[in-house]
Amino acid sequence: MNKKGKVYIMGAGPGDAELLTLKGKRAIEEADCIVYDRLINNRILNYAKKDAEMIYLGKGNCEGGVIQDEINKTIVEKALEGKVVARVKGGDPFVFGRGGEEIQALFENGIEFEEIPGITSSISVPAYAGIPVTHRGLARSFHVFTGHTMADGSWHNFEAIAKLDGTLVFLMGIKNLPIIVNDLITNGKDPKTPIAIIEKGATADQRVTIGTLENIVNLAQERKIVPPAITIIGEVVNLRDTFKWFEDTQLFGKKVLVTRDRRQAGEFSDKIEKMGGVAVELPFIEIESTLDKVDKEMLKSYSALLFNSPNGVREFMNKIEDIRDIAHLKIGAVGSKTKELLEGYKIKADFIPTEYLVERLAEEAVNHTQVGEKILIITSDISPCDTDKFNSIYDRHFDKIVAYKTKKIIREKEEVLNTLKKVEVVTFLSSSTVDAFMASIENDVEAVKNIKFASIGPVTSETMRKYGLTVDFEAKVYDVNGIIEAIK
Repeated sequence: MNKKGKVYIMGAGPGDAELLTLKGKRAIEEADCIVYDRLINNRILNYAKKDAEMIYLGKGNCEGGVIQDEINKTIVEKALEGKVVARVKGGDPFVFGRGGEEIQALFENGIEFEEIPGITSSISVPAYAGIPVTHRGLARSFHVFTGHTMADGSWHNFEAIAKLDGTLVFLMGIKNLPIIVNDLITNGKDPKTPIAIIEKGATADQRVTIGTLENIVNLAQERKIVPPAITIIGEVVNLRDTFKWFEDTQLFGKKVLVTRDRRQAGEFSDKIEKMGGVAVELPFIEIESTLDKVDKEMLKSYSALLFNSPNGVREFMNKIEDIRDIAHLKIGAVGSKTKELLEGYKIKADFIPTEYLVERLAEEAVNHTQVGEKILIITSDISPCDTDKFNSIYDRHFDKIVAYKTKKIIREKEEVLNTLKKVEVVTFLSSSTVDAFMASIENDVEAVKNIKFASIGPVTSETMRKYGLTVDFEAKVYDVNGIIEAIK
């Protein structure tokens, strides 16, 4: 009989992927099976093991019922199979998240569980809208309510709620907004009381509607407000003009397609989302190592070691047995990111060309070596690293090691076009991604005429133009930060 597994009942916070807790991240990394809902940021699923089973069980209206029974049944079944299960919920599992019902099902089946709190939307979403739920002199308390009625139709005691001095927070209450507002006013709440409705909070689609109790229903109808949304009532709403920050971030609302290798997409996506944008990941290349190990005897014959990409640094450093084997070598690097990665291994580059090209790296290496000395370049299978040319130009001997290869990912055209409906800008960080992208859409430039394209530099831009794509943004500094700066 299989040993029973374990279930993590965990909250992932609201929309911003970085609001996931460290403990939540560890649970996702450990899980054999992940059961998740519609309110999480799907980027956090990238922390999962490659072979983890993914099960989506989302609720369209959050009122539970049949689908909650299915969720309970699924997490029990997977745990009985001996799997570690992460039940990943938006917000916090116990703030109207029905995590308690799931734990009851686990308890009844003798399954080990652990609850990992999440950052609740009741405080974080207002914060992202510039509204503190408490503030000295304005609100000494806050009160969180569900916006839904009970299954038997019973409702809150609004006679008591209307008398509360603190901030009122209603979750999932858009459908019942007219009832909530009417019951508050009827029971004595000032009709002029400020109110805010925050849709899709802590995401690049966040939209905030400000009004008062007496006009918010009309405003909600005019603006066609839809869930997920939360409602904040109280004087703290007036602080938004001063405290607003998220919507003022430099990429707020921009939806950007990240096309690079999945293992490296996270860094780029994080930078986009830190600036308020949405990163949609659809890799068109995959990096595969081609380096078994680094021969230390071979290294002794060289005077300089050159890296023309961060990937080259990673692959080389993962395969070298003793860092002291390169102590005698001058180190050259192309680009700030390659330099930073080397520094992460406690290696400072001796030289970095101002132009981020391997040709300039080879040229600069001559200034740091002697006539006849050997220079080794760590590169990829598609890099324009022509050692024969370098040997003919300079009185040095250049060799190269292909440490990794770039495999193009050709996708179904329909998948790509459906993904493009969710974005405004497509980013290309190499010519390889352009090639794979165009092959995937069958070179149909007309199908992407309404999309803007961003390039990491002149070489990639040239490839884009060859296919008939426009280069709407081109990085001046040829790295991730440069391409983001161009988009800004």
